[in-house]
Amino acid sequence: MATHVIRTDWPHATSRGTARRVSRALHFCTRNYLLLPLGAAIAFVWANLAPFSYFTFGRVLAFPVNEIAMALVFGLIAQEVYEETAPGGALHQWRRWTVPMVAAASGVAAAAAAYGIYVEWKIETMLHVTWPVVAGVDVALVYFITKAIFHRPDGAAGTRHSHPAVPFVLLLALTANVIGFIVIAPSYVVAAERTGGASLLMAAAIATAWWLRRHRVSEFWPYIWVAGGLSWVALYLEAFHPALALLPIVPFMPHARRRLDELFADDADVRGRTVRHFEHVWHYHAQAALFLFGLVNAGVMLTGYGTGTWATLLALIGGRTVGILIGVWLAVAVGLHLPAPLRMREVTVVALAASAGFTFSLFFATTLLPAGPLLAELKLGALLTPVGILLAWLAAWLLRVGRFARPAHVHTHGKHRGA
Repeated sequence: MATHVIRTDWPHATSRGTARRVSRALHFCTRNYLLLPLGAAIAFVWANLAPFSYFTFGRVLAFPVNEIAMALVFGLIAQEVYEETAPGGALHQWRRWTVPMVAAASGVAAAAAAYGIYVEWKIETMLHVTWPVVAGVDVALVYFITKAIFHRPDGAAGTRHSHPAVPFVLLLALTANVIGFIVIAPSYVVAAERTGGASLLMAAAIATAWWLRRHRVSEFWPYIWVAGGLSWVALYLEAFHPALALLPIVPFMPHARRRLDELFADDADVRGRTVRHFEHVWHYHAQAALFLFGLVNAGVMLTGYGTGTWATLLALIGGRTVGILIGVWLAVAVGLHLPAPLRMREVTVVALAASAGFTFSLFFATTLLPAGPLLAELKLGALLTPVGILLAWLAAWLLRVGRFARPAHVHTHGKHRGA
């Protein structure tokens, strides 16, 4: 006679199994930087199924997410670029790090020109003031696509080596976004009257960061919450976007040289190392900030397309790509240097990848315009700019660069090299 064993612990076992699956899913999302597009996808579906509840939700969280949480993300990006311009970095020496900055400025100028010409042709002159939208570059998205294109497995171990295209595009993207912030600063209305203490607060922020560095404070939170907090208030009072609060603090924070393939890696990936980086310590905080950013800003209704949509697409995918190529050519012509082994073929792929405005174009759009039809047009155009990512993959395949480069053949006169 068969004996049936009745398990009394199955509810607990089931809950533990569910918790493990959820944990693995979250770990997968954070390792592959999927929380940002996940938040954007949820926002897009929510806005089209229940627009009233979504836009109410977005208005409530817009300030804490866009002005406070995003300061951490900009600080992380600034830290990466700063370390790559230090001795031993891919962009060390001014003749190298100025090239992506020139390319960024040229790309923004060309994109703005294309945007202006299109809206003038369509006789919608009210859109001229929104041209700073085309300055936005989605730093996270561009970083990961560039890393995927230019990093190839090396040997049986499958280890990956850094490529100069990665810090190049990071500095390019950061420069373009800073240009956008500078341009929209007069439009960013904060306090009714400015106070004379803003400059003193910024001086106190920098002095605090200097004091922490001088006393070899290795924890990051005093730099962020104390020095960064003072900087945030100073920028807020001066009608400048406070999301840039950590940029003047970053040079004083603890730094150490490391491989670019560790960018945004979590602590498990660097376990046992003596050096811990800003992005390792604040990895999950930044991921949560980007998830909320996509959730708050990416909700666009499909009916919202128009001149602003097509102008944004044309300016970013066409204008900015051409502008970046022209800027690099001019920079090299006057004696500046591309970091080896970057050539114009690789720069073409980088320029196409940098055409993705996505969340940062959304960021500028929501700052420039109130909710309405014009904002919906711009936001939909920004959401469509990742088409440039597909073009970057196609260009890499056609030009045989990065992971698509032809392998070097070693001539051994018909003999195989033994182990």
